[in-house]
Amino acid sequence: MSNKPIGIFDSGVGGTSVWRELHAYLPNENTIYLADSKNAPYGPKGKDSIIALSIKNTELLINKGCKLIVVACNTATTNAIKTLRSTYNIPFIGIEPAIKPAALQTKNNTIGILATRGTLSSELFHNTAALYGNNITILEQNGDGIVELIENGQIQSNEMKALLKAYLLPMVEANIDYLVLGCTHYPYLMPLLLDILPKSVKIIDSGEAVAKQTKNVLKQYALENTQISTPKNEFFTNGNPEVIKQLLGETYNVKYLDF
Repeated sequence: MSNKPIGIFDSGVGGTSVWRELHAYLPNENTIYLADSKNAPYGPKGKDSIIALSIKNTELLINKGCKLIVVACNTATTNAIKTLRSTYNIPFIGIEPAIKPAALQTKNNTIGILATRGTLSSELFHNTAALYGNNITILEQNGDGIVELIENGQIQSNEMKALLKAYLLPMVEANIDYLVLGCTHYPYLMPLLLDILPKSVKIIDSGEAVAKQTKNVLKQYALENTQISTPKNEFFTNGNPEVIKQLLGETYNVKYLDF
């Protein structure tokens, strides 16, 4: 079973930022990436809809033979992973905003979190914020409109720059020293974020932590791919394949799949 692929899904192209970390950390593993761009973003949808979409994606990946599934979407993790783990008999790795390291390392006792509405309103997010945010100020900002622009290949647009300034400058004025990226689409904004934020603000996302946890779980369940071969990385989207190609490079084969 060890040479079976790792499945990864997101509400669109953003989870490819997590795939990059996984591929760098686990270069021998085969992967299948699923971009549910047709339904992006998941943030504004209700919990029941998010669970239903997560189940649809999970069953597609299981039918393609995946041995483990990475839920590379903060909103899907915070709303649906409990259901997925109780329903399916394979390991799941989730992703949630990296509040803990920011809260433990802040010197100003003020951190900012940029995330989707669905993540910020979830029970898991509130529990994590309550656990690590007792003695600090956590400034939450809904990233409304950001995912849609990324899904449409508009990362460098004037509209994106204006949105980010509107969302982030009030946090800068409040003296944050950490910005937590609470959506897997957002690491692709790093050049813009570095332009807007002062050098004193450190930016954290969860991609590397997910890759490390995936390796731990593969080892725990004896699912590591020990065969020496060129890994197969497949990408499927129900949106525009060109958007993923722009993010990853033309060398990767991205297929349209109606799901």
